[in-house]
Order: sequence, then C-alpha cells, then structure tokens
Amino acid sequence: MFNRILIANRGEIALRIIRACKELNIETVAVYSEADAESLHVRFADQAVCIGPGPSHQSYLNIPQLISAAEITNADAVHPGYGFLAESAHFAEICESCDIQFIGPTPQTILRMGDKAFAKETMKKAGVPVIPGSDGIIKDVRQVERLAQGIEFPIIFKASAGGGGRGMRVVRSISEIRNAAEMAMAEAKAAFNNADIYMEKYFENPHHIEIQILGDNHGNVLSLGERDCSIQRKHQKLIEESPSPVVTPELRQAMCDAAILGAQSVQYNSAGTIEFLLDKDGHFYFMEMNTRIQVEHPVTEKVLGIDLIKHQILSAAGEKLPKKMKKYKLRGHAIECRINAEDPFQGFRPSPGVITSFHNPGGPGVRVDTHAYAQYKIPPYYDSLIAKVITHGKDRNEAIVRMIRALEEFVVEGVATTIPLHLRIFHDENFQNGIFDTRFLESFDLKAQVYT
Repeated sequence: MFNRILIANRGEIALRIIRACKELNIETVAVYSEADAESLHVRFADQAVCIGPGPSHQSYLNIPQLISAAEITNADAVHPGYGFLAESAHFAEICESCDIQFIGPTPQTILRMGDKAFAKETMKKAGVPVIPGSDGIIKDVRQVERLAQGIEFPIIFKASAGGGGRGMRVVRSISEIRNAAEMAMAEAKAAFNNADIYMEKYFENPHHIEIQILGDNHGNVLSLGERDCSIQRKHQKLIEESPSPVVTPELRQAMCDAAILGAQSVQYNSAGTIEFLLDKDGHFYFMEMNTRIQVEHPVTEKVLGIDLIKHQILSAAGEKLPKKMKKYKLRGHAIECRINAEDPFQGFRPSPGVITSFHNPGGPGVRVDTHAYAQYKIPPYYDSLIAKVITHGKDRNEAIVRMIRALEEFVVEGVATTIPLHLRIFHDENFQNGIFDTRFLESFDLKAQVYT
C-alpha cells in the first residue's frame, strides 16, 4: 500500500481524494496555486506545497513543479483526479520514469483511448457497437464528401484529440461540409494543438449514457451500472443520474457487457467510463472512453454503496477487485447537480468573486461535495464548479423531491450560481416524468428566465 499520495488537482475532487486516503490510512500532499492558498484541500491535507501562480499552465499543468513536489515530500504515488493532467499520457510516463505510481491506467491506454478515432476503431474490433462514420482521421474534405454519400444527414465532425464539445460541427447538407470541416479543424488545432478530425452520423435526440468501469492489474474488469448524463449544455453535463429512466434491465446488461469487452480490449486497470449514445429506437453506440474518475462518480457510489476512489487507489496498489462487487445490485436512485459559479441567464457567464454567505443543505439522502465556504474567493482561472449536490432515494421520485429540498436549502451569496436553473429543471413536468434527451435544455428560454 502507498504511504503518501500527492494529489495533482484542486477543489472538491482534491478534497474527495483526501477523504478516501484518510480512510485507507494514507498520508496526503496537496498542491496549490497562489490563488488557491485558502482552499479547503490545502487545509485538510497532511502536507501542502505551492506550485506556482494562479494560471493553470504555471501551476496545475506544470509537470516539473508537480514532480518536484512529489519528490521533496517523498510521495510514492500521484492521483490526478479529473481535468488538468488526468488524461495526459505524457504526465503518466514521467511519473513512471520517476518511480512514482500514477493512479490511473497505463500511459499506453491513455494515449490509445485519448485518440478518439483510434478508440473508435479499437472498440469496433472488440465487437462494441460504434457510430457509423469515417474509418479514422479525415485526410481531406473530398474524402468527407464521398463518405457522406452513404450516411444519412445530419453528420458531425469531431476533434480526434478533443473533449468538452470543442472541435465539433454539425452538418445537415452536403453544401455545408467544406466550411464545417475547416472550422472544426481550426477549432481543434486551437484547443488541442491537433487539427485531426473524424466524422460520424449525428443523432438528433439521443440519451447520453455512460457505463462505470473498474479494473485491476490482475485482468479483472467490472461494469458498475449506468449513469444518464443527457441534461447538458453545449456538451457540458449539468445533471447526472443512476439508473437511467430509459434503460431497461435487458439494455443495461447489453451495455455493461459491451463496456467490459471494450475495457478488456485495452487491458484497462483503473476507474473509467465507456460512453454511449442511445437512440430513440433503443440502439446504443460507443462514443468515447474517459480514462479517469468522472465528476459524476458519486451517483454510482450512492446506488451501489461503494467508494470508487478507494477502489481506484487499491487497484493501483496492486490489490484485486473484491469478488463480491461482481454481484452488485442497484439500490434506489441517485441524482447529481453540478453547482457552478455561473449566471445561466447571462449566457452562463462565469461569476468569480467572494462568497459572502454559504450554507450546505443536509438531511436524509443528501450529500454535498465542495471546497467552498463563506468568504472563500472563487479564482477566475479555473473551472467554475464550486459544489456537487447528490441526493439518493428509494426511487427516482424521492431522489427528485430530496434534490428540490436540498437546492432550496443551499445558500450561496455574493456570486451567481446555477442553482435557480437546476430548480427550474427539477420542477419541470417532462423531467420529472423522465421525458428528456440531450437537447432538453433548448426548451428553456434562459434570457427571459421563464420556462416556455
């Protein structure tokens, strides 16, 4: 087992990892930028090291500083959390070369699954259903025009190295192809320093379903049920739940079996997810694999009664997954809301600044993961997530009722947040009845602040 883990991240996920380490009797090292000196993860870690100024490239993305912090504190492992360097094969390789255990999959797996076109081909060979589209990277626009002849419009261009909705362009007719491809390439180059794109069939009203995967270094891979992540804005998730209201037991089994095939094909040995699109006819297709812990992992923890971070650490330390996990049963329903410091009625404009008043909700079935508190200053440099509210109930209706109660109790003053938008969603009749897809938020008139 590890003696000391450096957490190469910040905010609520860093605090979440610290808590798991404390339960495993592992010491922790927090790293922080000058802008994060007063964050709770700094206070509750056993040691803390400042790694640079506020901007990410000078601190949390500064690999030499992170490795130096690990070496001077004698950390024998690094947990990257999510975001920043969590899916950096380069960072994982450097950790490996410095004899520091990277808590995550191997650099080779990260590299292979990080290339979306290569990942798609890998899954196809493993027998996982994939979205119709180009075989690999698109070389030129003429190639796309030929391919598009055999696929029903609309289609979508995606950045091969991408994520978060960047480098994507939807095309509804052949006349739009050239311009859309050029724009997707330019955006991909700017965002990821890699202009490679690929093409897929675009589904108008799908559900976004992801399967939680957990592997170890002994060849064991488990699938731990699904999460529905369809409530999103510009491919950024806002609400996640488990189980999905549209997934039947038979479909769940089929998706979990496919996810295991995909994970086994790359010898996956950590926590991760296989993400699928589910069409209106109940057909699912591989979209991508995330080779890290997800923001929304708590909903799976609540319905299964497990600690995914602890199992991720134990797997990295060489332990086998417990056999009893193969016989998991979903217990009730869980939902998560991402509370961001953004104004949803002003184009989701970020709202950094000082939180003047802060009160966490509580009561039965409510969990809050946060690093924020009254007088905490939200820096302008990072993701705007300040808290995750997770509710659990005996069924979906109770989880929704508890979420409404929790959101109404949650007090965050001094900055704008997404709480009012979440309340509108949870009061919406269609959402309450499980009638939604990835375009659900388009039915809200966010400028008028009135539901239409």
